[in-house]
Amino acid sequence: MTDETAGVPGGGTAAGEWRGWRAATEAALYGPGGFYRRPEGPAGHFRTSVHASPLFAGAVARLLCRVDEALGHPATLDFVDMGAGRGELVTGVLAALPAEVAARARGYAVEIADRPDGLDPRITWLSGPPHDVTGLLFANEWLDNVPVEVAEVDAAGRPRLVLVREDGAERLGPPVSGPEAEWLARWWPLPAEEGLRAEIGLPRDTAWASAVDRVARGLAVAVDYAHTADTRPPFGTLSGFREGRETAPVPDGSCDITAHVALDACATLPGARLLTQRAALRAVGLAGARPPLTLATTDPTAYVRALASAGEAAELTAPGGLGDFGWLLQPVGIPDPLAPDPGPE
Repeated sequence: MTDETAGVPGGGTAAGEWRGWRAATEAALYGPGGFYRRPEGPAGHFRTSVHASPLFAGAVARLLCRVDEALGHPATLDFVDMGAGRGELVTGVLAALPAEVAARARGYAVEIADRPDGLDPRITWLSGPPHDVTGLLFANEWLDNVPVEVAEVDAAGRPRLVLVREDGAERLGPPVSGPEAEWLARWWPLPAEEGLRAEIGLPRDTAWASAVDRVARGLAVAVDYAHTADTRPPFGTLSGFREGRETAPVPDGSCDITAHVALDACATLPGARLLTQRAALRAVGLAGARPPLTLATTDPTAYVRALASAGEAAELTAPGGLGDFGWLLQPVGIPDPLAPDPGPE
């Protein structure tokens, strides 16, 4: 990587302005004409658990029912879908609720893009989460798209900010300093080995704490590609996605730009708990067990449906795939609704 610091940040070249990855990503994803403002929405470019199977929305609906019970069945029960895309998850959750719970439920979709045509009128479309949430705030693959700075160790062993142009070219900028340096030292210390990289997750910690602060009583959940202190990748995880394929991260608005989340750095509030998606979905009854072969003889149609459902559940909980996603649970004023049953004393 070219090592130049003159005129940065904010300096420019004939090919464009050099900026930190955080500012470049913010403009590419959320600026005018940005990737997340495109009419096809995120589902046109990548597949999340929400798109993999309606079983995911059903599982989240069951989690919302557990939150409802822990809250004592309030007169209104909120479900907030952070980074809602085109409202697929909140739509599926409301549809999967039992009638008694659905009658009290209020759905919120939080997204910077415009409200899509034909969305269920029960869903309120917002650019930021509502205040005083009583219920479940659910952030599925939201934090990985909160832009962050990228640091790289230079030849002298110092972490420096990585600057990028709109065409994806990079060079090293100034040394990491201030709160960002403190975050690196605590959560992702980089050995003095040239070329090692890290994504500085401080904006994600702040964004998550702000979202949790909107919950008056209930549960906040973040689900994402994640790593913790013992599994930090040596060269970071910054990547791009376009039309279902991984690609180089180029901050020109043509692709998604994402990086895995240091989820343990977000889990610093009292009562926070980390677990895998596999464990979380199993805790709400999504196991992926194959139907008995005898059903194929007694009711072939039911067997085919059950087999398809088992396959979808298996994908959502698969080790090495979606099942390895991290879940961060943050109860607010209620017990953890996915805590293991302690059993009789």
